[in-house]
Amino acid sequence: MGRVLACSLTVLSVHGLYSASDDVVELNPSNFNREVMQSDSLWLVEFYAPWCGHCKNLTPEWKKAATALKGIVKVGAVDADQHNSLGGQYGVRGFPTIKIFGANKHKPEDYQGGRSSPAIVDAALNALRSLVKDRLGGKTGGSDYGRQSGGGAGNKKDVVELTDDNFDSTVLDSDDFWMVEFFAPWCGHCKNLEPEWTAAATEVQEQTKGKVKLGAVDATVHQGLASRYGIRGFPTIKVFRKGEEPEDYQGGRTRSDIVARAMDLYSDNIPPPELQEILNEDILKKTCEDYQLCIISVLPHILDTGASGRNSYLEVMRTMAEKYKKKMWGWLWTEAGAQMELESSLGIGGFGYPAMAAINARKMKFALLRGSFSETGIHEFLRELSVGRGSTATVGGGALPKINTVEPWDGNDGVLPTEDDIDLTDVDLEKDEL
Repeated sequence: MGRVLACSLTVLSVHGLYSASDDVVELNPSNFNREVMQSDSLWLVEFYAPWCGHCKNLTPEWKKAATALKGIVKVGAVDADQHNSLGGQYGVRGFPTIKIFGANKHKPEDYQGGRSSPAIVDAALNALRSLVKDRLGGKTGGSDYGRQSGGGAGNKKDVVELTDDNFDSTVLDSDDFWMVEFFAPWCGHCKNLEPEWTAAATEVQEQTKGKVKLGAVDATVHQGLASRYGIRGFPTIKVFRKGEEPEDYQGGRTRSDIVARAMDLYSDNIPPPELQEILNEDILKKTCEDYQLCIISVLPHILDTGASGRNSYLEVMRTMAEKYKKKMWGWLWTEAGAQMELESSLGIGGFGYPAMAAINARKMKFALLRGSFSETGIHEFLRELSVGRGSTATVGGGALPKINTVEPWDGNDGVLPTEDDIDLTDVDLEKDEL
């Protein structure tokens, strides 16, 4: 396990820590295969020794977690002091050791989290979410990695073989992001990781269009690389970004864990969504219907701010679009008075510029920025929205309003109309009124 909280394996005779009245399932060599290995459920299993102080401290938290997860995730415990063959089968060397038995029961994951019941429950629900996603994607058990071709097994060609000779040009000089495994061919954990790494490499290649790559270094052959990056154990995974120091990968060893980290790298570095002016109905409709939320700003008239003032507001919007780009929201703006029906439907009309609204077109609900039109004010507004807080109202008329077709802003200051621009030919005035 990740933390050094392990008791020695001294043999002492003490009664077990759990009873039949607990929601923790007592596991042993007689029922382990039936209860865990043949089950479709997700299991969290603690391997403990009754005499171990850390195990005794964990016991009440483990019981609380089991009760909270009852009917959702199975929670078990093995007295590995009494059933040492079962502990040995899963490489248990210290107590307590917790393992998560998910889709592939033959490759349980080590639990690396905290020892409190909330931390345990959170880890269980995260593992359950990954299991459900795998099933939705058509992946079941460990069978994906046993196939010789196609499907979730991945393609070994998607894992780039890295060497002392090609590492710098392939990884360090690349504009792409790299996750690199340093392995040893004789390492059992490396062998367990290989099918997960391969399957993840194929999925990441497809989902990021090659912007995130997975590679592998045989550190027993390419010892120069292993020495350069201080590799002391196997497998070691490092994340490389151009021009930055590599960072250690601390996540799980399943395909879904690896893909999740790769997608974080990808989304951190995708360009922000385009900030568009509302020039016609298609722009509003497409943006608001294609995204979960569309963020709309109504900026003061160009005569009130000039080009520099308007650009300042637009820069604030671009900054926030960058900050919230992972949300994949749409970002739009219009000039005060250009889209009066839109303003009216959002309760903005006629005053209080600049204004901002966030629209959920599926529910036809919107929320208005009540704070300042600044990075701080907008951040508070969007943060409340992203966690489901903040007051909302129904879009006026229950549908997106009619949008006028207008010319795009030319980037210049506004110009007041001159007397020459005023046409009085159609005005019937008496001579003494002229």
